[in-house]
Amino acid sequence: MSTTASLSISRDDQRTLVVVFLRGAADGLTLVAPVEDDNYHRFRPRLAVKKNEAVPLDGMFGLHPLLRPLEAAWQEGDLAIIHGAGVEDESRSHFEAQDFMEHGGHAAGGWLARFLRTALPASGGPLGAVALAATLPEMLSGAPSAAAIQSIEEFALGRGVPANFPAELERLYAQERGGGSLAAALRAAAAGTFEGLHRLEAIDVKAAPAHGASYDEKDEFARGLRQIALLIKARLGLHAASIDLGGWDSHFTQQTLIEPLLRRLAAGLAAFRQDLGAAMGTTSVVVMTEFGRRVAENASFGTDHGRGGAMFVLGGGVRGGRVLGGWPGLQPELLDGPGDLPVWNNYRNVLAPVLQRHGAPPDALGKIFPDFALAPLGLY
Repeated sequence: MSTTASLSISRDDQRTLVVVFLRGAADGLTLVAPVEDDNYHRFRPRLAVKKNEAVPLDGMFGLHPLLRPLEAAWQEGDLAIIHGAGVEDESRSHFEAQDFMEHGGHAAGGWLARFLRTALPASGGPLGAVALAATLPEMLSGAPSAAAIQSIEEFALGRGVPANFPAELERLYAQERGGGSLAAALRAAAAGTFEGLHRLEAIDVKAAPAHGASYDEKDEFARGLRQIALLIKARLGLHAASIDLGGWDSHFTQQTLIEPLLRRLAAGLAAFRQDLGAAMGTTSVVVMTEFGRRVAENASFGTDHGRGGAMFVLGGGVRGGRVLGGWPGLQPELLDGPGDLPVWNNYRNVLAPVLQRHGAPPDALGKIFPDFALAPLGLY
């Protein structure tokens, strides 16, 4: 198996968007608990995060104690949280909600792919987009250039080729002359690709992370974030990356199921932020999930499929230290359908300001999210 990707040769101040998808419907009321809402504790007598154990955020919310590694980002204003976030799809089906969310509605292709097509100037060089996965997620479907990889070593011309083949191929392209604009464009693309390969070869994948950061090398999620950090720090023109953390479908014994996931999420993101250091100023991390869980716990010490969930936006100049989007409360008459947290913050309104920061012109947002009246949140 070989994987290829186009890489920009620009060393300019490149902004990178990283999308972390919590597949399985992560319970936003556990990640970011409304510990001051009395109804929260009434609905969840066994599963509610205790006020004295939560990481205090503001006058209403607290982070789950296992997310404490993210406390520094919150206190330093680099982490914003959006509650009641989700899609208008009411199926409560993992497949349908994920498909709707990744496509940005009922449009063809993925919203991240449309952003990449819309935001990059024609003369800006080849695009770099990667998914740390076995296959491309639907959000990158239709991207002009994207690769699904497991590690940086997979960026290659192919396995089993002679050692001198890349150098000879580069020399062949460099000697090509004539042929008009098409040939010139081909030579430029080849030059960018070879330059990218040379820079990749220069990356020491075994080097220690920067600034004293430490990733759990036994954890696939942490390893993926470390790979993304290596690509960002190498200034290879990486515009977008996606990575999944799955397994959040907590119908039964929720605490036992998701506590290890909470540890992995917090430790991975904290290490990534520390590793990048100042480069977090040009990096945005969006954490999202297809929907949240039912407000009330069930008889199996778990929670069932719901509607509104929680989203995180980390880094990239965000005006953090805030839970955005309002909080109407958990009074029974305010809940949706069978007892769900309503969606009062459509996920597109969270993504729109992030995409603008990463180069999407305001008039392009309607193409990225067609057939939807945007009302972007004030993240910046």
